Amino acid sequence: MRFLSKFYIDGFILSILATVAVASVFPARGEAATVVTWLTKIAIALLFLLYGARLSSHEAVTGLKHWRLHITVLACTFVLFPILGVAARVLVPHVLTDDLYTGLLFLCLVPSTVQSSIAFTSIAKGNVAGAIVSATLSNLLGVFLTPALVILLMNTTGQAKVDLSSIGDIVLQLLVPFFLGQLIRPKVKGFLARYAEPTKLVDRGSILLVVYSAFSAGMVEGIWHSLSPWRILLLVLVCCVLLALVIAATSALGKAVHFDRGDRIVVVFCGSKKSLATGLPMATVLFAGHPIGLIVLPLMVFHQIQLITCAALAQRWARSAP
Repeated sequence: MRFLSKFYIDGFILSILATVAVASVFPARGEAATVVTWLTKIAIALLFLLYGARLSSHEAVTGLKHWRLHITVLACTFVLFPILGVAARVLVPHVLTDDLYTGLLFLCLVPSTVQSSIAFTSIAKGNVAGAIVSATLSNLLGVFLTPALVILLMNTTGQAKVDLSSIGDIVLQLLVPFFLGQLIRPKVKGFLARYAEPTKLVDRGSILLVVYSAFSAGMVEGIWHSLSPWRILLLVLVCCVLLALVIAATSALGKAVHFDRGDRIVVVFCGSKKSLATGLPMATVLFAGHPIGLIVLPLMVFHQIQLITCAALAQRWARSAP
């Protein structure tokens, strides 16, 4: 990693690209996919256990009280993104097909990621407590807000239903490990202070598992072969422009409301990303009878681009941290 850094090549980004390559050639299928899914869940749960063990109760309470930060992140996720998604209608039909635009608008309506937002905030040495609350709040509210926005802004068939088990998944996989970490903190905080590498390995490992799992699912579905290379290239370009606009907006917004460095990092990472794990199940319910593969393709593409881009930003900010 030190050798690569001399040539301005980030080893973590190379790891993500290598993971995408492996998933493209050797996607997880059948029982292997089930194993990868469970490994990802375990890694994320361990990540939150370590965050809970590393975060003092005072910092957690402070994070809950920082309502200005959380409102700012929610506004980026459920106001800024939908506005840009509606405006992108001008790209049909010359740049995007109707189905791809439907998918692009849908990705603008899903909540923020949880694990990668917090992981990147931690890597960049931002306000981890604020990121945990903002990202989790976004995901919880998104269970209700995303279907409501879909009904408001899009034409879907049938009655949109929300699987309430999503709330249970968030509680069991994220909040329970976090509070367990808080309980065991007195016994392990000294160890974690002396040996920070386990947390770093879990940070990066959980992201790599998410990348592999998501890209494998796309390969198994065969959605990459249903479009011409030209359409896919245009879609990638649109997703890059969308992410660039949102990162620029969230960065400017964080400065405009006079947040400190740690909070500005939270606004950028929690306010600029979209959750594939939450979006895919919702799309299956909301777009029954529609070409689900094409509709979720923009979300999958955006998901990969956001991970690579935010990995670079996190490493850059980590090096410049005071």
